[in-house]
Amino acid sequence: MKIHTILTLAASAAITFAAASCNAGKGKAETKAEAGNGTAAAAAPTFNEDSAYSYVKAQVDFGPRIPNSQAHKACGDYLASKLESFGATVANQYADLTMFDGTLLKARNIIGSYRPESKKRVALFAHWDTRPWADKDPDESKHSNPVTGANDGASGVGVLLEVARLIQANAPFIGVDIIFFDAEDCGAPDTYRGRHEEEHWCLGSQYWSRFPHAQGYNARYGILLDMVGGRNATFYQEAYSMQYAGSIVEKVWTQAAASGYGSYFIPERGGAVTDDHLFVNRIARIPTIDIIPMDETYGFGEFWHTTGDTMDVIDKNTLKAVGQTIINVIYDEK
Repeated sequence: MKIHTILTLAASAAITFAAASCNAGKGKAETKAEAGNGTAAAAAPTFNEDSAYSYVKAQVDFGPRIPNSQAHKACGDYLASKLESFGATVANQYADLTMFDGTLLKARNIIGSYRPESKKRVALFAHWDTRPWADKDPDESKHSNPVTGANDGASGVGVLLEVARLIQANAPFIGVDIIFFDAEDCGAPDTYRGRHEEEHWCLGSQYWSRFPHAQGYNARYGILLDMVGGRNATFYQEAYSMQYAGSIVEKVWTQAAASGYGSYFIPERGGAVTDDHLFVNRIARIPTIDIIPMDETYGFGEFWHTTGDTMDVIDKNTLKAVGQTIINVIYDEK
């Protein structure tokens, strides 16, 4: 998943980008009436890591959420119903998407919108599907086994479900769209003998970026959460995020430090990762960043794309660090 172009942390620190690139695809101008609105932003609520953990576990309990499976359908229904129960205006975007080997996937992007009438919007993304093959497992006999995906998939969705619950009780001043992408993790396995293309990955976000859920949709910026619940996670500043949305990276990492989570959000350049945000930036042209763990030893963690990606790797402290940072960012918008 997503690692075809990853750089070492040391090498990527040498990459520089023009300042203009950080503002590429900036959201459309708001109306004069909205720009002059002096309404104060709502106070940021406290993120509940126990609640987020329960939403992660609820997804894992369905089993691997692989497109075309019964577990996938059941979990998709659960996610849509949870967003509805938290007061969101929900849209289900169904699409037939073709995998790298020609397999047709019955995919479903799930969108929950708050203040849908507002032109001042922020988009929060995560993928909800899981990897069909544990092709990074140290036990080669398990390479054809599906991945449970507690961290890789369920953690980002669990954080955003808790964000949705908090928004229902105390909405921020801006509009927020919570978007769960499907078919992110169906890229070719390591054993595939054909060409490995970045377009094999992130099929749901590619589709949404071309055909958004609302005509003319735009947002100030987007934040993608991917694998945000693992123990000992460190989040470096991903290179494509810096290229397309450097000012948003700075906003989020500064807020993390101010919120007491600087040990998780490292203010140093990380690698370039093929992930959903890349296609949102390239196609939808919404400046979007990726919060994704990186370390020099295991890359995305020793349990990434293995059968070990279970609830045992989920750390409530990591969920809290990411969730509270995101809450503080969006509630600071005016």
